[in-house]
Formats: sequence, C-alpha cells, structure tokens
Amino acid sequence: MTDALILRLPGPGLLAHRDGIRQVYAEAFAEPPWHSDPAEADVYLDRLAGDTERPGFVGAVALEGDRVLGFATAWTSETPLPVTRSYPHVRAALGAERTAAWLCGGLEVDELAVTPGAHGRGLGRTLLEEVTRDAPGGRCWLLTSVRAEAAVRFYERLGWRQATHPAPNGYSTAVFLGPRHPGRAEILAPPA
Repeated sequence: MTDALILRLPGPGLLAHRDGIRQVYAEAFAEPPWHSDPAEADVYLDRLAGDTERPGFVGAVALEGDRVLGFATAWTSETPLPVTRSYPHVRAALGAERTAAWLCGGLEVDELAVTPGAHGRGLGRTLLEEVTRDAPGGRCWLLTSVRAEAAVRFYERLGWRQATHPAPNGYSTAVFLGPRHPGRAEILAPPA
C-alpha cells in the first residue's frame, strides 16, 4: 500500500498543484508508447484548466510532502458524446445504443499518471479508486491505447474490462469499463 497522501480535490484545489501535475505528466507520458514531448505537458495544463469546469469533475493527487507523485481526473460524460478527440472511433466500435447506455452520463476517467520513480507503490490504483468511487451505478469507463501494454495489464488486474475488440476501426484506443459497470456482462469476448 502507498505511504503517500492521496487527496480528492475539486478543480481549484487540483489546479493549486499544477506545477507538480505538469512534471508528472511530462515524465509519465515521455515513455513508450506515448513519446510525448515535454511541451505537451503545458498543453495538458491548459486543457485541464477547462476540464475542471466540466459537470461532475473530480480530481485526485498523490503527495509526498509537497511533491506530486501522481494524479487522476474524471468527469461526467456528455450526452451524446462529443465529435472530438477519440469519441467518433468509440461510437463506431460500440454503436450508438451501447455508447449511450454504457458511456453517456457515466464517469469518464480522463487521465491517470504516476511518475515512473513511484511505480509499484499502489498510487495508480488508489488514485483511480478515489476518482471513481462515486460513479453513478458503477458506470465508470476510460480510454487507453492498446499499445500501452503495461497500462492495459494494470487496468485488467484491477478488474477493468476492455469493451472494444479490436480497438475501434484499427485505431489504437480501446474502451475499458470499470469493475462495477453494469455493461460488463454484455461485453463480447475478444476474438481468439
């Protein structure tokens, strides 16, 4: 278990840790398969400032003293899902009916990142649990790259299930449903 302090925070409280979040984002997403340029952390911080205004926004940080070791963010998914980001691929893979039933109005985990030097301490699991604990009817979900094999294994170990097989339209992003999500019973097994 982790010895770090985990804080669940509203938007302004989370943004008070923006410098540490920027550092964690830059370190966590510099590694494969993301290969993000450190400048993308600044772009993320700009997006995060707007994301904190979304309905149902929740954030959490893992702190060791004043140092941010990890963070997670989530919000209530729009109905219908927007036509930006990866959402059109998701809608194409799941179909309109399942997208509406499984994702819209559910809690979407947007980001989960732990600085590589703090892996193995239970921070990712604890942060994820912190931002998803109040998911309406257990309806929490997330997108990740199937190329992020360590992340995929991590979510599977925690009971998350991949709902899109293969990833939408050959795109590397896949939908995962949380451990208490009612749609899990309808997920088709991956092709053999």
